[in-house]
Amino acid sequence: MAPPETSRVHTFHLVELPVRVGARALARPLTPGAVPGLDHAETLALMRLGAPVVTPDRLQLRRIAVFAQWRDEDAVDAFLDRDPLGRRLATGWHVRLEYLRRWSGIAALPGLPARAGTWDDDEPVVAVTLARMRQAEVPRFLRWGRPVERLVRDHPGTTLALAAFRPPRTISTFSVWRSVREMEDMVRGRSAVPHARVHAAAMDERRRRDFHHEFATYRFRAISEHGAWQGRTGIVPPGPHGGDGASGASLETP
Repeated sequence: MAPPETSRVHTFHLVELPVRVGARALARPLTPGAVPGLDHAETLALMRLGAPVVTPDRLQLRRIAVFAQWRDEDAVDAFLDRDPLGRRLATGWHVRLEYLRRWSGIAALPGLPARAGTWDDDEPVVAVTLARMRQAEVPRFLRWGRPVERLVRDHPGTTLALAAFRPPRTISTFSVWRSVREMEDMVRGRSAVPHARVHAAAMDERRRRDFHHEFATYRFRAISEHGAWQGRTGIVPPGPHGGDGASGASLETP
């Protein structure tokens, strides 16, 4: 019998690759049939948050992100050890994640409950969004979305924030927050930062007329962090009860 969805492990990977390798990863995405233990994966090219629309920084084929759902951590280890793309990803950075909550959902990740478990408002949290864009709404989405990108990028509560894209219509964001409280304050427009209301305003606009065919926000607790990203380790902060955010260390707290 397959384990329940809430016992699945999720991962988010970042790696720098030669352009041809990155382009091939986008053109030939990972599939469950080809990777044992994989439920679903999204392979995307990084974008610089808040960058102008027409710029090389907006789509960075050398910098690849992969967000994936797995049956267990053994499957993750086997993939990183044996799969050609997995071995490439193993040279970068990744975080292993415990699922906590979602808003809305996408068809590729069915079965996740709206909420799983509990959390402390002061503990670190990881947020991932996935969306399938309506092509006609892209200009409108960019008009409302770029101020939100800058808000999250520059927010003092984030230790890492980025966006990624896979043509023609999949977009994702990934952010690591020092605390659940700081993330929720940003979402609700309560942060003591300039232009604090732009996220809440963009959500109101999305409710008025949706930018997407599908959209979901997922909340996770970091289980462990591995490797380095652009010379950085310990990207996930220690929890309120201690714990080590160093590369490869468990982040679980008593």
